[in-house]
Formats: sequence, C-alpha cells, structure tokens
Amino acid sequence: MIVIVDYGMGNLRSVEKAFERFGFPVKVTDNPSEVIHAEKLVLPGVGAFRDAMDGLRQRGLIEPVKNSIRSGKPFLGICLGLQLLFSKGYEDGEHEGLNIISGKVVRFDFPENKTNGRLKIPHMGWNQISFMKKRIPILSNVPNNVYMYFVHSYYVCPDDESVIATKTEYGVCFTSMIWYKNIYATQFHPEKSQEFGLTLLKNFGNL
Repeated sequence: MIVIVDYGMGNLRSVEKAFERFGFPVKVTDNPSEVIHAEKLVLPGVGAFRDAMDGLRQRGLIEPVKNSIRSGKPFLGICLGLQLLFSKGYEDGEHEGLNIISGKVVRFDFPENKTNGRLKIPHMGWNQISFMKKRIPILSNVPNNVYMYFVHSYYVCPDDESVIATKTEYGVCFTSMIWYKNIYATQFHPEKSQEFGLTLLKNFGNL
C-alpha cells in the first residue's frame, strides 16, 4: 500500500490518481497508524512551510513520518514535501522542519538589474532537470535534461551536496531533486509533468 499523507495542504487527489493509473494500491490518510504501517510513503504539498509543519503537528503525524523514513521504507516528497525534510525554512520568519536532511529552505532573490525583470517569482512552468547522479532508480527511463513542471518561490539548500540528484537553472542553479538512501524528493510536480513525471511515479511504485 502506498500511503499519501494528508496534513491539510495540497491537491492530493491528482497524486493519488497518478498512482491508481498504474494499478498501485494507494490511500490518502491523516491517520498516524496508517502512516506508520505504510509500505511506501508519499508527502506532497503546496503552500507555506510553517502552515505545513503546523498541519503535521496538529494531526500527530511528525513522528510517524520520521519513523517511516528511518525504517528504510521508500519515501517520496513532492514540492513542499521536499522542503519539509530540511532543518529550517525561512518563509515568514525562521521555522523548524523535519530535520531529516540537514540544510535550509530559502526564497528566490533576483536583483532587477540582473534579470531585467525576466525571472518572476514564483518559478512557475516547465523547466529542465539535469542529473547529478548516475542510475537514479526512480528516474529509470527518464532522459537527462527532461522538462518537468514547477510551481514554487522557495528552494532547498542541502548542507551535504551528495544528496543532490538533479539541479535546475532559474536565476541560480538550485536543487530540484534529492536522493539519499530510501528518500526521494522532488521540487517539481511529477503528477503534473506528463509522460516522464508519471514514469517517475511508476518507478517509485515499483521500488
């Protein structure tokens, strides 16, 4: 069973439908027990870092999510679900994250004279991901430099660059996906990224 964590933020149905398309058993839940007993865990999300942490905390989901990850079960974070893995987020102040991956989450900052107003925040639309590792399991049959769909104003800065799986250019070269042991997490939305985004989700389901 693939469990999608519901902490009150994000379009969870689109992720659920993507897995159902390939016949994977999947459930959306905010039940801590079901999160603990999931075979694979998905943490999606769109919105503010602090609100997301509050949503996890209020539902008693922080420790179940952490314990699931530490147990070695396959984990996939999507967009905000990537950012929440990190130590701290700097949206409307400084806020503690799950601290699974050491690092911070910061906002894009483009001086007007550098970009001539060409780069807007949020970073929204199609952009390329460049592989930083070889043989990334959930990117099997996904070509290097493929376009994926992004919507975000903040990006992650890992302290340990060895966790970086892909990078993307948008004013800066930022981390667009991480892979560390059983942890996979993307800044882009695979469920909105057509053929190759769905291939990524299929690969995760097959882990």
